[in-house]
Amino acid sequence: MRVLVVEDEKKLAASIRRGLEADGFAVDVALTGDDGLWMAREHDYDAVVLDIMLPGMNGYKVCETLREEGNWTPILILTAKDGDLDEAEALDTGADDFLRKPFSHVVLVARLRALLRRGAKERPVELRVDDLVVDPNQRRCWRGDTEIELTAREFSVLEYLTRNAGSVVSKQEILDHVWDYDFEGDPNIVEVYVRHLRRKIDEPFDRSSIQTARGAGYRLTLERT
Repeated sequence: MRVLVVEDEKKLAASIRRGLEADGFAVDVALTGDDGLWMAREHDYDAVVLDIMLPGMNGYKVCETLREEGNWTPILILTAKDGDLDEAEALDTGADDFLRKPFSHVVLVARLRALLRRGAKERPVELRVDDLVVDPNQRRCWRGDTEIELTAREFSVLEYLTRNAGSVVSKQEILDHVWDYDFEGDPNIVEVYVRHLRRKIDEPFDRSSIQTARGAGYRLTLERT
């Protein structure tokens, strides 16, 4: 199995390389984010071990760029940072796993072998239905080339509909996934947000993609007016 290690600390990079090679991996090393991105583009790796704090392009951007280009090689993020937000950002940009420094070689190898067992499976960063594009990571939405401004709640409703495109979802399902479980307001609030979404993502573009399934709920489709 060939692994790319992108790590700017030369001693650590050399140590990781020696350890992985001793465990039977073939290892290439890049010392900058730009070199790491180039190597990941040019060669077919089974996994990438990627530091966050790198000269030039940081690890988040390297990971995000590879995913946007359709490269789904498993990525294990390394970082000296300690915080849930850093871990969340790594996973949101498309990483498969996260390991904080300092770490043991045994854990690193175990994490890598787990990723290799899963293999490279496509996990789209963006959700698409016809020309409607929903980006859950950046919480942005486009219809064709036009970006559409949505409130946080509108976006959450649209994201849920998009993830279930083609299927009917009930008001209660939308409430359960978008509002808190202890929500005690009027369930018809869902209708209000659906109307808002239609005014923003459908009517200005001559679309009728959010359809009402009478008595059942709503469905996001490809249909146009």
